[in-house]
Amino acid sequence: MKYGTQRMVMYPHLNAAGILFGGMALSWIDEDAIIFAANVLDTNRIATVKMSEVVFKSAANIGDILISGVELVRIGRTSITVKCELRNKTTNHIIVDVEEVVIVALDYNKKPTLHKLAPKDDTIA
Repeated sequence: MKYGTQRMVMYPHLNAAGILFGGMALSWIDEDAIIFAANVLDTNRIATVKMSEVVFKSAANIGDILISGVELVRIGRTSITVKCELRNKTTNHIIVDVEEVVIVALDYNKKPTLHKLAPKDDTIA
């Protein structure tokens, strides 16, 4: 897994319990997955269409440095699937990992379209 983005947990990122808000963590994962896909596919005409089950494994506190990693899992005709992980660099604990984030390439009408890595063989999904 390639780790690229680092962030510091700050007060606006905290929930009422004083730990990283889950929605913020998922927003960062979605953003990093999209940036990864944009670089791989050489386009920003993409959208997240699915995230698999999300399980939070540990908390992050104010001042913790978080790193996120993304790796390519599967290549489809109009989409790619990536795995994402948000890890606490301070404690080395995984905050959350998402096994599958499916990102689809879009045409100018915002409909799914073939992307540059699309398999040439029609038997591959």
